[in-house]
Amino acid sequence: MSGGDIASIFQGAAVTITLSLIGILIGLPIGLGLALLRWANVPVIARIVAVYVSMLRATPLVTLLLLLFFALPNIGIPINPISAAITALVMNTSAFNCEVWRAALMNFPKDQYEAAQSVGMRASLRFRRIVLPQILRVSLPGLVNEMSLLIKVTPVLAVVGVVDITRAAVRIGAETYDPLPPFLVAIALYAPIVFALVALQRWIERRQSAAEAAA
Repeated sequence: MSGGDIASIFQGAAVTITLSLIGILIGLPIGLGLALLRWANVPVIARIVAVYVSMLRATPLVTLLLLLFFALPNIGIPINPISAAITALVMNTSAFNCEVWRAALMNFPKDQYEAAQSVGMRASLRFRRIVLPQILRVSLPGLVNEMSLLIKVTPVLAVVGVVDITRAAVRIGAETYDPLPPFLVAIALYAPIVFALVALQRWIERRQSAAEAAA
């Protein structure tokens, strides 16, 4: 395997990291927003969100991706492979993030929220100061697990022509008739990406524990 082949896999890694980060950064707040709509139990809207989330969780990412890529142009909405990939990743991860956030919200002690409300604290301030820090601590392991899964399912993006780590390794293996070396390089690249997420989780948990101890 040549240096150019290794460079191709690293280019695929850049695509994997970029698309995953975009999916995570957009999917996290959307998932939180969907969870809040369900937690607030707004009539009709909460039910619509529940059906929407259930449908997305039941739909394989590759099916959702192909649907977006082929169906949207038929209704006059042009979409390129990268846009389709980002949209599919965001829709998929936001649905799963919604359930992680919602589980934390369901276990949140509402008496704290009501106590803050009784002293005149604004809704936005109550959420930012009381609700969010507590549900973030509870949700963090589940959210990091979902982020890791999102990174590991990016190879399905190859069906619309996106060249990620795995797709680059497959191409090189087909050209050299020796698939083992490029896949070993691919594994060596996936591992530190996921380990970085776990390290970030542990760092945030340590910061939260230190903040609680100081308080």
